[in-house]
Amino acid sequence: MREKIVAGNWKMNKTLDEGKTLASEIVNMYADEVSDDVKAILCTPFINLPSVKGIIGNTKNVFLGAQNCNDHESGAYTGETSVPMLKAIGVSYVIIGHSERREYYNESDEFLAKKVDAALAGGVTPIFCCGEPLEIREAGTHFDYVTKQLTASLFHLSADQFKKIVIAYEPIWAIGTGKTATSDQAQEMHEKLRQHLASKYGDVAEEISILYGGSCKPDNAQEIFAGKDVDGGLIGGASLKSRDFIEIIKSF
Repeated sequence: MREKIVAGNWKMNKTLDEGKTLASEIVNMYADEVSDDVKAILCTPFINLPSVKGIIGNTKNVFLGAQNCNDHESGAYTGETSVPMLKAIGVSYVIIGHSERREYYNESDEFLAKKVDAALAGGVTPIFCCGEPLEIREAGTHFDYVTKQLTASLFHLSADQFKKIVIAYEPIWAIGTGKTATSDQAQEMHEKLRQHLASKYGDVAEEISILYGGSCKPDNAQEIFAGKDVDGGLIGGASLKSRDFIEIIKSF
């Protein structure tokens, strides 16, 4: 059975003290209210990682995630953070290829493949993001556009390596715009992605969790998560409010 996952991407939000407060609220609510068959991941800014790890402690099925990593183990890369550094402070997951990294920092498919390799080599699970902008969706070429992202950045992996990947589908046109893909649109894309993965990896594709990452909120999460190929969410704005985040987790 595929893992059910809800990952919160705090993006560039929350000071150290604010992050501690938010993490404490989430962890306490999770322990009190959530069945432990849904995995929660807190993907915080770098400055929050050590303190949030301390707050998570040994809470079952709550994990720490980073929002980015460098593709090198160490070296003269000022301002960067390596996978071994993340692993050493208890990071279990790292977001790779988020649409904002692709757009604002010109991260190419080839570069993202190197980051995926670095994460896997360092024992940190990649949450690999893919998705299309509005003009691609309107042109009707969204399936080809998104599957090509997977092919370019992931299809060099062995089947054993691929089993360690989490996919997050981001309809870019539905991030921070107030627009949301319908549950049918989300399921349709997730199904296409799984079929594409199966074309390369066969039955392994049925083991891969595919998360939805486009303006998921407490009032639409249950409907979106009902899709047979939707295994959870990568949550942006709603992850900054502890009650909203927990209600999304409880939507399964």
